[in-house]
Amino acid sequence: MSHYSIFCRNCGKTLIDTYCAFCEHCAGSLLVTDYSAPFRSDCGNGIWKFNWLPVHKPAFEQPGTVVYKSQWLARHLGLERLFIAFNGYWPERGAFLQTCTFKEFEAAVVLQNAAENGIEGLTVASAGNTARAFAHLSAVAGFPVLIIVPMMCLLDMWYPESASSVPTFAVGDGDYADAIDVAKRFANVTGLPFEGGVKNIAKRDGLGSTMLESASVMGGLPDHYFQAVGSGTGAIGVWEMSERLLRDGRFGSRLPKLHLAQNLPFAPMVMAWRKESRQLFPEDLRPELIGEVTTRVLTTRYPAYSVKGGVYDAMKAAGGGMYGVSNREVFESMELFSNLEGIDIVPAAGVAVGALRQAIRQGGILKRNETVLLNITGGGELLLGREKKTYNVEPIVISKKISDEKIEELSCKILKKN
Repeated sequence: MSHYSIFCRNCGKTLIDTYCAFCEHCAGSLLVTDYSAPFRSDCGNGIWKFNWLPVHKPAFEQPGTVVYKSQWLARHLGLERLFIAFNGYWPERGAFLQTCTFKEFEAAVVLQNAAENGIEGLTVASAGNTARAFAHLSAVAGFPVLIIVPMMCLLDMWYPESASSVPTFAVGDGDYADAIDVAKRFANVTGLPFEGGVKNIAKRDGLGSTMLESASVMGGLPDHYFQAVGSGTGAIGVWEMSERLLRDGRFGSRLPKLHLAQNLPFAPMVMAWRKESRQLFPEDLRPELIGEVTTRVLTTRYPAYSVKGGVYDAMKAAGGGMYGVSNREVFESMELFSNLEGIDIVPAAGVAVGALRQAIRQGGILKRNETVLLNITGGGELLLGREKKTYNVEPIVISKKISDEKIEELSCKILKKN
C-alpha cells in the first residue's frame, strides 16, 4: 500500500495511479497529493527525511533547505522574527545544493517519482534553473532527460556537470513559452513524457519541502511568507504543504499570508491580482517585456495563475499581496542581503527581498513580532564558483518551427550517444 493518494480538490475524486494529469471532470483543476500518515521528519536524510513526499525508496542523496533566524537583515528591517529559508550553496550554514537553487528539490522528487512509476526518461523545459537542476540530478540518479531552453537565457545558465552528458536544445527564435511548446513536441516524438510543469504533484511537493523544513525549525507555520515567482509552481507547493500542516494540527491554526513578487515590467500575475482578476491580461504577457527584466528565470507566458488550484486560488485562500520589483530594487536587495547576511544571492531571490522591503515601507502589513519566512530560492553561486568547477551550457540550437522529422532525427542521434 502506498502512503499517499492523489485527489482533485475541486470535485474530490481520488486517483491512485496517475502521472502529470489534470482532473478529467473539472476542466483543468490541479490534482493534489493526500498523505495518509501524520507529518514526520525522521525518515531519512536531506529532503528524504520527510514522509510527505510522493516517493517510497529514494535511490540517491538530496540535500534540503537550510532555515535559520536572521540577525542582521532582521535588525535592519525592524523585524524580531525573520527566518531565512536558504536554498543554495553555503557550507558554513550546512547548505550544499550543487545547483544553488531550490529547483533541485523538484528535480529530485520528480525523477524519483517518475522512476517508481515506470517512466524511463523525461523531457524538460526550462528558463535556466530547472534545466540546471534536472541536468545535475539526471547525472546523479542516472535517469535520462532531454532539456529544452530558450536561447535568450543561455547567458545566465551553467551546469554542475559537463554539458556533453546532458542533452540540451536551445530554441533560437523563442522565449520560455516557446521552449515549453517545443518540449511537448519532443515528448510526443520521442516517447519521453513531458515532466508536466505545475501539473506534476511530485514537482509541487518537492518545492513545498521548503515549508516542511521551515515549520520543523520554527515550531510552526509563519505568519507571512515571501517568494519570487515565475510560473508560481513553488508558491502553490508551499501553500499546499501549509494546508497539510494545518490539518496535522501541530503547526498553527491559520495559513501563512503569501507575499509573491515578480520583476517589473514583466509581472503578469501581479497586474492581474491588483485588478482582482482571475484571468491574465494580454498586454502584460507581451514577449518584448521579457527583454527588459533582469530575472528571465521568472518569465513565462504560461504561469499557473488562473488554473483551479493555482496561484489565484492560493492567494484567495491565504491572503497576502503581490509585488512588482524593479531591476534597480533587485540589485539593491541583492547587495543588501549579501552585506548583512554574508552570502551572495541570485537575482530572483533579490526580487523576494525587494518585496519584503516594499511590504515594510508600506506599513501596517507586517508587525515587528510576527514570524516572517523569506524564501531565498537561490544563492551561493559566487562561492560555489570559487570552490568548484562549473560548465557552460553547450546546446544544439533549434527553431520553434522545427519539424517532427528533425526532432526525431536529432533525438535518435542524441539518445543513442547517451
